[in-house]
Amino acid sequence: MSIDKVKSYFSRFGMENAIMELPISSATVPEAAKALNCEEARIAKTLSLKLNDEAILIVVAGDKKIDNHKYKQTFGKKAAMLKADEVERLTGHPIGGVCPFATREGLKIYLDESLKRFSTVFPACGSTNSAIELTVTDLEKYSQAAGWVDVGKDSIH
Repeated sequence: MSIDKVKSYFSRFGMENAIMELPISSATVPEAAKALNCEEARIAKTLSLKLNDEAILIVVAGDKKIDNHKYKQTFGKKAAMLKADEVERLTGHPIGGVCPFATREGLKIYLDESLKRFSTVFPACGSTNSAIELTVTDLEKYSQAAGWVDVGKDSIH
């Protein structure tokens, strides 16, 4: 199971006990915010996209979505989300639990600038009812991010 891979990954840092398994779904931003009793913007949602026949992940604040113009300026291509049947195979995690930890080998992960306005954020941990609270610095460290990008824009969801 995906959450077990994430727990194993965090055990290397003595952090596996920081993962929260929630009694209710955290698969969407509104569900995660309710389950964690925080504002939706602090949910670090991980978007899975296709770039040049490869999957990439971009972690954005919960109140943001991909700005197609900024994305194209950054990556040189139009943003294209992975198809539902591709997500788990290409990322290593199921829809609703996609996270930037313990991903498929070689998967590039980018963090959006929208996260930097928070002291801590809540990314998922490989299941539809899990999360971990991390500082943005720790998110960068544990996700092994390829870098920071500015591709987000305001979203209602």
